[in-house]
Amino acid sequence: MPSLKPASLDIDQPKINLYAEITGDPNPIHTDPAFAATTEMGGVIAHGTLSANLIWQAARETFGPQVGAGAKLDIKFLRPVRVGDRVTASGDQAADGTWQVWVKNQNDETVIAGTLTLPG
Repeated sequence: MPSLKPASLDIDQPKINLYAEITGDPNPIHTDPAFAATTEMGGVIAHGTLSANLIWQAARETFGPQVGAGAKLDIKFLRPVRVGDRVTASGDQAADGTWQVWVKNQNDETVIAGTLTLPG
């Protein structure tokens, strides 16, 4: 079965802060290490969509820039991504023509999983 070309990102606080600024989401769980340490998460976590964007990057790298037109991405966030993580997205084509996609961290733990459906 064909696979998506992988796309990776090293997560650090400056990237998280920039993503917060770009998206207008300055939630302190992402941007304030002192605050984040007092939460259930026990520290800063990256925005889920920061990692999910890697799925689109992998699809674009595999199929070209037009891939987003009409595509549908259905994902679940399974575990947090933290400062210092390296996350990689890829996927495999399923028998029905959809793509089973995921983002995994450096420990090969799946942090996001789902399905990408391409038009046509």
